[in-house]
Amino acid sequence: MEQAHTLLLNEDACGQLGEHQRAEFVYEWLRFLKKLLPTTDRADVKQKQKRLVEQLLGVLTGSPGPPTRRLLAQCLALVYRCGDSLSASLALDRCSDIIRSKDDSPSALPTRLAAITCVGALYEQLGRLLISSFKESVGTLLKAMKSAESQGRYEIMLSVERILRGLGVSAVPCHRDIYKAARACLTDRSMAVRCAAAKCLLELQREAVFLWSSELESTATLCFRAFEGSSYDVRVAVAKLLGTLLASALEPKQPVAPRPSGRRMCLEEVMELLSGGFLRGGAGFLRASGDMLKGGSSVSRDIRVGITQACVVFVSALGSGWLELSFPSLLALLLELASHPRATQTPADAACTRRCVSFALRATLGTLLGEKAQVAAAKEICRAISPHRKTSEANPEVYVNQHILVCALLELGSLVHGLGSTATPLVQDSSIGLLDSVISVLLHPSASARLAAAWCLRCVAVAMPAQAAVLLDRCVERLTALKSCPEAVAGYSAAVAALLGAVQHCPLGIPHSKGKMVLELAEDLLRSATQNSRISMQRAQGGWLLLAALNTLGPAVVGELLGRQLLLLRCAFPPSVRELEAELRRGDCFTWQVTLEGRAGALSALKSLVLCCGELLTEEVWARLQTPLSCAVTLLNHLPTVVKSYGNQIRNAATLYRLRVYEILVLLPPETYTEALGSLLRQLVNELTAENPSCCELLLLPSLCHPTDLTLTGSTAHDTDQRYIEEQLQSGSLGIGTLEYDPFTIFQSSQQVPAPVPAATTLTNATVQLFGVIFPQLATPHRAQTLEQLGEALRQLKGVRQQTAQILVTSALCCALKALGGARAGLGGEEVCKPARSLLWGALESPNGLLRCVAAEGCARLVQALNDPAFTVSMTMASIDKLKSAREAVCRAGHALCLAALQRYSGGISSPQQLASSVGVLFPLAHDTSSPELQTWSVHALAVLVDLSGPLYRAHVEPSLSLVLRLLLSSPHIHTHTELHFSLALCLHQLITTLGPDLQGESDAVCSLRSVCLTACAVLQESQECVLQAQAISCLQQLHLFAPKHLNLAQLVPSLCEVLLDYSVLVNMCSSYLWLRRAVVACLRQLAQREAVEVCEHAVTLVKELPRRDNTQLDVTIKEVGLEGALFCLLDREWDGRLCQDIRETLGHMLSSAATGKLAHWLKLCKDVLLASADSAAAGALEPQQEDDGDRDDDSSVFHARSESGGSFSSLRWATRVFAVECVCRVVALCESADPAHFDMALAQERRLQESTDFLVLHLADLIRMAFVAATDHSQQLRLAGLQTLLLVIRKFASVPEPEFPGHGILEQYQANVGAALRPAFTADAPPDVTAKACQVCSAWISSGVVSELRDVRRVHELLVSSLQRVQGGREVPSLLYNEGTAAMETLAVLKAWAEVYIVAVQTASRSEASEADTDEGTGGAGGPPADANLLRFVQTDLPTLSRLWLAALQDHALLTLPPQYAQQLPPAGGTFYAAETLEQARPHYCSSWAPILHACALWLNSTGFILMDEGPANLSRPVTPTSMGQSTSLSSVKSPEDINTERLHLILGISVEFLCSPHSQNQMENITSCLQALQALLDVPWPRAKVGNDQALSVELLTVLHRLMVTRESVEVQLAVLQLVRQVVCAAQEHVREKRHSAEVDDGAAEKETLPEFGEGRDTGGLVPGRSLVFGALQLCLCVLLRKLPQLSPRLAGGSPSSPPGVPAGISAPLHASDCRLVATALAILSDLPSICSPEGSVCVLPTVLYLLVGVLCELVRGVVGPAGAPLASGALQALRSVLSTPLSRAEKSRDAWSHMLRCALHTLLDCGDTGKEALADEVTLLTALTIFLLWASPEVTSSEPLQSRLIQRFKTNLQAKDPMILRRSFQLLTSVFQSPAGAPGPFMQALGAAVMGYLRGVESHRPQTPEEQQAVQEGARALEALVQAAEETHRPQLVSALLPVLISFLLDENTLASASGPSRALHTWALQELMRLGPQHPSALRDLMASAPAMKARLEAAIKGSQERNSTKSTPQPPSKSSPSIQLKTNFL
Repeated sequence: MEQAHTLLLNEDACGQLGEHQRAEFVYEWLRFLKKLLPTTDRADVKQKQKRLVEQLLGVLTGSPGPPTRRLLAQCLALVYRCGDSLSASLALDRCSDIIRSKDDSPSALPTRLAAITCVGALYEQLGRLLISSFKESVGTLLKAMKSAESQGRYEIMLSVERILRGLGVSAVPCHRDIYKAARACLTDRSMAVRCAAAKCLLELQREAVFLWSSELESTATLCFRAFEGSSYDVRVAVAKLLGTLLASALEPKQPVAPRPSGRRMCLEEVMELLSGGFLRGGAGFLRASGDMLKGGSSVSRDIRVGITQACVVFVSALGSGWLELSFPSLLALLLELASHPRATQTPADAACTRRCVSFALRATLGTLLGEKAQVAAAKEICRAISPHRKTSEANPEVYVNQHILVCALLELGSLVHGLGSTATPLVQDSSIGLLDSVISVLLHPSASARLAAAWCLRCVAVAMPAQAAVLLDRCVERLTALKSCPEAVAGYSAAVAALLGAVQHCPLGIPHSKGKMVLELAEDLLRSATQNSRISMQRAQGGWLLLAALNTLGPAVVGELLGRQLLLLRCAFPPSVRELEAELRRGDCFTWQVTLEGRAGALSALKSLVLCCGELLTEEVWARLQTPLSCAVTLLNHLPTVVKSYGNQIRNAATLYRLRVYEILVLLPPETYTEALGSLLRQLVNELTAENPSCCELLLLPSLCHPTDLTLTGSTAHDTDQRYIEEQLQSGSLGIGTLEYDPFTIFQSSQQVPAPVPAATTLTNATVQLFGVIFPQLATPHRAQTLEQLGEALRQLKGVRQQTAQILVTSALCCALKALGGARAGLGGEEVCKPARSLLWGALESPNGLLRCVAAEGCARLVQALNDPAFTVSMTMASIDKLKSAREAVCRAGHALCLAALQRYSGGISSPQQLASSVGVLFPLAHDTSSPELQTWSVHALAVLVDLSGPLYRAHVEPSLSLVLRLLLSSPHIHTHTELHFSLALCLHQLITTLGPDLQGESDAVCSLRSVCLTACAVLQESQECVLQAQAISCLQQLHLFAPKHLNLAQLVPSLCEVLLDYSVLVNMCSSYLWLRRAVVACLRQLAQREAVEVCEHAVTLVKELPRRDNTQLDVTIKEVGLEGALFCLLDREWDGRLCQDIRETLGHMLSSAATGKLAHWLKLCKDVLLASADSAAAGALEPQQEDDGDRDDDSSVFHARSESGGSFSSLRWATRVFAVECVCRVVALCESADPAHFDMALAQERRLQESTDFLVLHLADLIRMAFVAATDHSQQLRLAGLQTLLLVIRKFASVPEPEFPGHGILEQYQANVGAALRPAFTADAPPDVTAKACQVCSAWISSGVVSELRDVRRVHELLVSSLQRVQGGREVPSLLYNEGTAAMETLAVLKAWAEVYIVAVQTASRSEASEADTDEGTGGAGGPPADANLLRFVQTDLPTLSRLWLAALQDHALLTLPPQYAQQLPPAGGTFYAAETLEQARPHYCSSWAPILHACALWLNSTGFILMDEGPANLSRPVTPTSMGQSTSLSSVKSPEDINTERLHLILGISVEFLCSPHSQNQMENITSCLQALQALLDVPWPRAKVGNDQALSVELLTVLHRLMVTRESVEVQLAVLQLVRQVVCAAQEHVREKRHSAEVDDGAAEKETLPEFGEGRDTGGLVPGRSLVFGALQLCLCVLLRKLPQLSPRLAGGSPSSPPGVPAGISAPLHASDCRLVATALAILSDLPSICSPEGSVCVLPTVLYLLVGVLCELVRGVVGPAGAPLASGALQALRSVLSTPLSRAEKSRDAWSHMLRCALHTLLDCGDTGKEALADEVTLLTALTIFLLWASPEVTSSEPLQSRLIQRFKTNLQAKDPMILRRSFQLLTSVFQSPAGAPGPFMQALGAAVMGYLRGVESHRPQTPEEQQAVQEGARALEALVQAAEETHRPQLVSALLPVLISFLLDENTLASASGPSRALHTWALQELMRLGPQHPSALRDLMASAPAMKARLEAAIKGSQERNSTKSTPQPPSKSSPSIQLKTNFL
């Protein structure tokens, strides 16, 4: 294909190819030429133009296919446009000659069609340059059309359209001729020609004024005729034409000649024109159609559907402004049409008319109008309802105005539902009386009007959940009062049922008691049904309707009412089958009618119970229902007799009863009616083969087909924007569904208006489904017999009856096989397979395409059910033989699909031979052009084969791709048989999927395959059919998935955006084809995942470069705000859920990719979307002003509203604005993970000066503004989103300081905004969920510390106080608008907010107290610390009340977390904050709130010290829980303070331990932290600590839970908190043991200590029992920590050997972080405390482990494994060692020997660690310190034993010889402490180390210190020597002093040397002199002897003293004082 990428066609390469390859080569050349010509220099084009034109004309005469001819025409026109255009007339003449040619051969037709296409393209590109010949060209085309076939007429119309587009106003002379030709084509038998003619006329009307003036009526009549028998595409195109013409006639775009009447056309005349077509069809105004002459007067539905679409286009073309002004008139005219007698002659016609009018209203009001205009429209509809709502049954207008009411009420409901809670002012407006108007219709005589009013009330309840309970009460009250009125009973019962159905969509629910109220009302209606025969029917239907609707409230409500409901169900049927038989012998027609209706209602209620409350149906319940079910099934057998006895009057009731029985049996387990299977099966067989079954194949068959196969049938009504009215065209003669056909659908969960079909049709569908349930239950012989009976019945039927029965039988069999295949139950032997296959194969040969699809699906299910490979092979071979032998195309088509689908449910095709044979059969069929239908089905079957084969198909990919491309290029059926090309596209998609990632390869074969795929996609994309364009986009999307770099986004993205920018469409501002929009957005979504930035750039580039004659709103939007802004607009206009979800995801991907880079753009976009509403409570952008008056408290006073439009958006819906607010939250989250400067104002400002980068903190004002606007909107969902945004902003920016005002936070300036945003959420009418979210924001704001001023905190604090007052009993008479669970939600939210505030207040107060002593610490930081004392005082005021409420909430939570087996312990009346009935609804709210409340309770108990105070003033007006923590006022149940405290302690401990055992909540880490901190706060208090220490089982359980938590959580904070808590538990045990020992000593006396019992773990045996031992548990936990951080402590983890790998020093591992060091240090501290809680024997048991771990950590420290952050760990380890050595148990008589032995072992290990040979230790100081601790704290028998003592002395000697002065200094310090130890211990060390110390000090004179470190080492050495002197015996002390003094004198310098000496030497000189002056008076004799014996020393000392005195006298010379000094000098050194 690379050879085709040249300007001129490579004829040599092309000539060497075969015919089909040559066509592909030419098409690829034309594709390249189309892209190349616009970018080629004009001179180069002119140079090669002649040859290029010859080559193009050569292609033209070569019989090109449809894709090639379109591309050829574009290239030919581009050549003349980019080159020399003067010679274009020659090409035009050549094309005209070809068109005029008389050659009628088949080969000449493609050439003529190509010439026609070229003419249109030339005029479109060159326009007026060809003005001289356009008349001739047009004449030639129109003349050729007279003898042209359908393809020719189609191409001529398209060419004429292009001519008109190119010439514009210059084509006026030919307008009339074109109009005449197009008129004929508009009613052509070919649908494609009709579409082309409509497009031609649409282009013609731009300049041809007569079309929408003088010829308007005739053109409209012509359009009406075009609608008749039309396809969907025709209806869309003609409706667009007609609507545009009518809009132009009403508001002309250019001046026109005056009408004969002298005035412009008015709306009434336009609507009269449409109404005429709607009522009379396309027959004109003066003559009647043939139907009317014959007496019929019905108009075909496709005409009415088309006119309805035209009406929508008409209104859309005029725009939203016109609609707002003219809506009253338009509404009146539409409602008048709905009530016209000619439009409502039959129920089917009336339903069709109502649906058309409803669609016209919905498609205009719901799409064009903003929320404010929709509110105005709703008011207008209310005014339209008022005149018709009060009509008596005697009034003949009752059946006329019922249709007006239905249309108006349904549209009113849709408007209110769309508006949501923003419609609250509309409902509350008393001048409108919306609810009164709607409720008054409930008394209307017409059932349709009543049901429509009930549905409207349901929409109101869904939109405004606060109205649900109010409306329910009102309707129940009216129903109770008007029980004697039939209309009232029917209407109000339907309203109550609808309202109950609405509760499913109201998250806040309704009060629980409403269920009981409805049940009582239903019971009353059913009991009184027999009292008055006039209203028996209505009461029975109403009662059962209420019961059925009641079940939708769910098991929580129905559970306690189930017994009464079952009783009603049993009473509806005879008590036994014998009674039923007796019943058959009595009664009359009316009685049986009432009976059957009542029992049908009872079965509907049972059906609702099974669907909604299936979990309640236990075996006991089924046993109680067994008799009613048996009677219900038995009555079926007697129904024919009853109907025969009483005639057709009860036929409808009998049909309804059978339907209800079948529906409930489908849902029930077949075991419940096993005895009746035989009779049921006979009835089902009779139903399936009856003479007059009511069957609609389009309602039955599609659900049974495989979704992929449905494309073969061309049924697309469900995937269009007009599906609401298009669906009625598929229902045949049965009509469309309406609500009155089945009132029991009014409470279903769907939010669309239910449209049940007549009972007879539904009965047929239920029969099919029930057969599928019963057939698998039959034995194999019965199965075979049943199938043979069905086959025989089909053979006996003929004609239409046989076709209908075949549809039903095949559907039923398919259902049965599906059930068998899904259950893998097996079908049976050959006796069953043979008749089943015979039935399915008979259907495969049916002319009905849908039936063939169902039969193919049935064959696949048959193979699945048998699961026999041999049978599968036989079926495959049989299908192949049938394909080879059959002659009929229909038969071959069915078997082709069957062949491909056989293994659809058996794991796919795994045999290459089978695949090859199947492909070999399907390929010739796909090439057979004689039957397009057979081609379509064969290609589709090939696509199914590709899908089922997977990689196995790889060998057939290349020929299959060639086949697909060849058919796409050559098939002439692209317009008449779109299904063929759709199948080709599907096959292409599957082939791309099969190739998969191989498409990324660069080999020649892969490149060739990829090129074929791209070419095929291009062919599909250039198609005129939107379905094929959508498939092309899907294929390109798949290519992008596997080979993204080979897809050119610069071409793909513009082609996608052109669909969204289709300026010729006015309805949806983009393509009117839903599936095309879906494909475009789905592709954009995938592209945005990887290349979001590139996609947006390409879209903006397209709009800037694309010339447009019409600028649509979307076009302008992309220019202003990019593709993402256009997607926001599209999201606001779309109603399709799938499409909207794709748009949201696309925007989400764009946001994730580009938000941080284009921050200002995205924030402005979201702000514009949010502000694009004129009716928001904060419609303008509200900006804070400077607050000059410090005493102003009113938040609203600091705002002023500034009118600001939404930028490029206008009147967006609340759902779109909610999504915009969610996008803002996502932007904040993205910035959090991007750059720290986003949340640092100072850093952001600094970097903004250096680089052009934007930061989020710079847009904080916009964030606050958007959050405020959303939080104060009318929409409840938007308020919640706004509050969530505000909460997020507070949490992210609370710690950001304000650079311009140090000590203040950046959020402080927005405190008024926050207060104003929160205040509406605390009003009395605020929904509970909004108040709950606002409480969360309040606590975050107060806790953030942003505001420090008392009065500023009070603003938000007052809101919390008000909410607390509501919680603690301010609602004396609660307004029951919502479920009781919402009260728990609000209460717990308030308590949680207060708890969070209290926690922060306590924490900040404690931090403040801890930092008071540090006066030098600055107060910097964000916003400064909050007013701790004030904040704590705020909470303490309400703390008595809060503490009670907190404890009550915790007790409720504890009860709710009990396992199911303890459910009987729950209080029958519920807890403090939840009712027993709403337990399940309240449970999630407790789960989300308990943790902060628990922490707050613990802090409160910590502050009180568990001392009960007088809490009298804080009385609660709400009742307390029955087990209210000892606070009951009953004298008989008064508990002691000890009991109360114990309950509280166990409550907090129990909740914490239960949660920590298995953390399962959403906020796991936060809740874990809260639990741990709460337990720490408890154990800080002596009383609970004593309780825990006294209960060892509790302590062990707590340690077990903490151990599990330590293992499963990696958070350092959690692990550190766990260890601190463990230490507290160990300390509690220590205190307990210590108290026991002390008590025993006091009781038994000091003289008997030897006989005292041993306390502590281990007792007398020393054994520690795992699971019961606190010490063992603590050891486990500490070992876990140590081994995770230092695995080398374990020989197993270290490799089992102390030796390390070659080249790696022993013990080397990754260094520890500071946090790890803290963890290890804490674990060691716990270890050191463990021996103290053991008995002597127990301590001996645990000591080896403690010492092993402790010494091991010390050794790792000495080796340097820990790293530079190990200083805290070293200190902790040494402290732990000291703690162990100082334990009294080491000296206890029973354990002294064992301790001494183990301590000697530990000391030996430490000394071994220091003996590393030639290797230097990393931390010798730590080792020596540890050894010194042994010397100081261990017993002498540990350190005095040999060889330990010698090794210790040697260790000191080694360190004293170190070169590092720091080591020397520390060694001397430790040696000093050794010398100062108790008498006797230091003796050997003094003798051994004294000489070493003396030697070092004597060497100082020759090596003076040069650094401060060396100086300090010398000084410490001198101090050590002095300590040695002090420790020596009195007899030796003078000798030692005589040695010490010369050393000090040697440090002295003479005056000459002193001046030039270094600083450390001078400092040493001064220090030595001071020491001599101090020691001299203490030892005068020694000093005198020394001076006498050493004159040199005497002289040095005297000189030093003299020099010192001279220097002092010089310093003391008085100087003139600069300032007075205080006379009293404060002492600052107290050491």
